[in-house]
Amino acid sequence: MAKSQQTYNKIEKEKKRLKKREEKKKKKEERKASGDSVSEFAYVDEFGNLTETPPDPSQKIEVDAESIEIGIPKKEDSDEENDFSKEGKVSFFDHSKGFGFILDSTTQEKYFVHVTGLIDEIDENDKVTFELEKGPRGMNAVRVKKI
Repeated sequence: MAKSQQTYNKIEKEKKRLKKREEKKKKKEERKASGDSVSEFAYVDEFGNLTETPPDPSQKIEVDAESIEIGIPKKEDSDEENDFSKEGKVSFFDHSKGFGFILDSTTQEKYFVHVTGLIDEIDENDKVTFELEKGPRGMNAVRVKKI
């Protein structure tokens, strides 16, 4: 006589599955009997809060699709100096490698500058204005302009 293909492990797993299914059915029937109805829908009011009541159609506002901005609006290039701009002096710049350092005139800190962050061509000992951005190894000077 051949042995059964079902092992003890398979039988036990099947029993557990059936038991879970039965428990789930019982819980479902208990919820129906008790009358605890959880709303299947959630609505968002005009303030962005979740509610269980649907919005009033009479308070509907028409929105022009062209007025909706998707993403971050682009910065306008202005000739005005930003409050964030700093002044400094180019202490070193290597044109062949495209990088250098700027010495801040107020804090005397050195900041790395790359050729991609330049607005005007710079040389050593030039006075410049710049802004700071966080880089992988610290603060970098960007939007560098000659004074």
